[in-house]
Amino acid sequence: MTTRSTAALVTMLLTGSILSWGADVVSAQTLTGKVLGGGQPVANSTVTLWAASEGAPQQLGRARTGSDGSFTLNSAGGLSGASLYMIAKGGQPGANAQGADNPAIALMTVVVGGNLPATVTINEMTTVASVWTHAQFLDGSAIKGPALSLRIAAGNVPNFVDLQTGGWGATILDPLNSTQSPTMANFATLANVLAGCVTHVTPDACPKLYTATISPKGDAPNDTLIAAQTLARFPAYQPARLFALLDEFYPVPQGKTLRKTPFLPYLSFAPSAWVLPLKFTGGGLTAPGKLMFDSEGNLWTGANFIVGSQGSDALWDGNMAKFAPNGRALSPAPTGFAGGGLEGPGFGTAVDANDRIWITSTTGKTISLFDKNGKPLSPPEGYNFNGKLGIMQSVIATPSGDVWALDFGDDKVVYMPQGDPTKAKFYCQSTDGKANKESPCKLSGPFHLAIDQQDRIWVTNAVGDTVARFPASDPSKVEVLPTGGHSGKGMAIDSKGNAWITNTVGEGLDLAVKLKILELKVTGRMGQVHRVVFDDLKDKSGRGSVSMLRPDGSPAPGSPFNGGGSTWGSWGVVIDGNDQVWISNFVGHTITHLCGARTETCLPGMKTGDPISPPKGYVGGGMQPMTDIAIDPAGNVWVADNWQNPDSCFNPSTDEAKSTLCGGDGVTVFYGMAKPVHAPQIGPARQP
Repeated sequence: MTTRSTAALVTMLLTGSILSWGADVVSAQTLTGKVLGGGQPVANSTVTLWAASEGAPQQLGRARTGSDGSFTLNSAGGLSGASLYMIAKGGQPGANAQGADNPAIALMTVVVGGNLPATVTINEMTTVASVWTHAQFLDGSAIKGPALSLRIAAGNVPNFVDLQTGGWGATILDPLNSTQSPTMANFATLANVLAGCVTHVTPDACPKLYTATISPKGDAPNDTLIAAQTLARFPAYQPARLFALLDEFYPVPQGKTLRKTPFLPYLSFAPSAWVLPLKFTGGGLTAPGKLMFDSEGNLWTGANFIVGSQGSDALWDGNMAKFAPNGRALSPAPTGFAGGGLEGPGFGTAVDANDRIWITSTTGKTISLFDKNGKPLSPPEGYNFNGKLGIMQSVIATPSGDVWALDFGDDKVVYMPQGDPTKAKFYCQSTDGKANKESPCKLSGPFHLAIDQQDRIWVTNAVGDTVARFPASDPSKVEVLPTGGHSGKGMAIDSKGNAWITNTVGEGLDLAVKLKILELKVTGRMGQVHRVVFDDLKDKSGRGSVSMLRPDGSPAPGSPFNGGGSTWGSWGVVIDGNDQVWISNFVGHTITHLCGARTETCLPGMKTGDPISPPKGYVGGGMQPMTDIAIDPAGNVWVADNWQNPDSCFNPSTDEAKSTLCGGDGVTVFYGMAKPVHAPQIGPARQP
């Protein structure tokens, strides 16, 4: 590498560049830092600076720590478009009285991000933050992946940890996460157990760590970095093994109540999985609906309600919110992006190939269009086709550029060739053109749609047990396919053309409940529709499922699947880059993770439909009744916390203090959990 590229790299490192840079800066700089183990210096540790990109990582510099754990790095080269990270290996932990070299030490810090400090700490906390956010791109000590994916992963490390001190980051300390979630205790417990090996807190601490982190495939780690990676990749695999080490490494002293751990807080009982979800809000977000990512990894979602509004039958008055890949709100508070006819979006948000956002309205009975900056492109009244639209739900953009949407209230499909509203056509509507007559497509509350690899449109029915399917080129050729479950909400197509459909109420609704929903749908009272479903499900744990229909329309063996009983009110579904299936559970407040059609990507011995998640699903503090679920290009799983306090939605006057707590208050992100997918997702999911 040239002197100019070396200088450029180090200067950008110290001035806070975000993962990519040119090679035109000439003033050389150095990077200083410290390596800590159990809160004490690690002397004589080898620190290596690496540049990561889509190819093999490149070594840029190496240093050795002094007796105080400090080091100074002078880079030896650069790599345009790369992500930077540091690994400390071996050394003599000051927290151990023996002071012997410990070859099991392998700690990591991903150092590139906005506003990077000149001094960087490498310790157990930075290791946990770096490994969980980069779980999909780590192979031993190597990080490799697409530039956008690495930028997203690195940008989320500071949410967990302060890069300068190695202490807590700002997001995990905020009120939504620190006091409302077990994530801090999960995180600190992981760091404490790694520290037990780093500092040789017992002579056999490292062998015990290795035994507790043997993977489901039988692989045993040989240092702390590999142990952390195993936990991040298989978080639900025998989590109690690692938790047991907390007591072995840090027993409660006689006469005391608190363990002498390096980090606080720690868990009091074993978690169901070693997951590290964080919650985000702001930007006018309340009651998020459908989640979609643009080409830069930003999240877009319709907000069902206006922040601070009181629940009543006049729900669905919100606008649209946007979040950066690191969870920072980009839309204006308190009302989000508005205009263009948008009023009360539901489960209808789509991002097209030009990063334009299509969004439907339930109250406004319109389709709206925005640019990537949140500026409305549709007219003030939206696209309503002279008042011919009813309660609108799903909208998608197809690989060919067409836009399709669903009219939940009028049981019809809207088609805009090449996204041109002047050429819009209606399909599946009743023969006399009147609302709420029988649809020739047998639609009953059409809720979500998808397009498969054969250019066929699939439509779920929220008040039925079938899906409709027809060629996009000829919607008159309709097939009606039984799903084996009732109240289809979300749907996703995998790489083999299988359709996965969530059945919110599982085996079906009682006739009286179904008739009540149909009555409310006719009158457009969406809030009451949700209330009826919620009331029907709330005391019926495990009710809900996901169906898999093969490309020929037949059900897969074992379909529908219930995730081991975790699919309680299943709502949204998304397919990851390994064709594994992720489901949000509206009533269960959990995520279900299933083995998909490509069983070779799952745990040994698994078959299609088997649960990978724990018996109750993945849990996270502050999670509420959820609608959608989505996967970003870094493999982070986002879920929409849609409801908060249902009583506040339907009877707000009974408790004035809680009258604004109807809508869910954010989105929850599970880091590094899934094989990444390309954004924007147009058609079936594919890897970046």
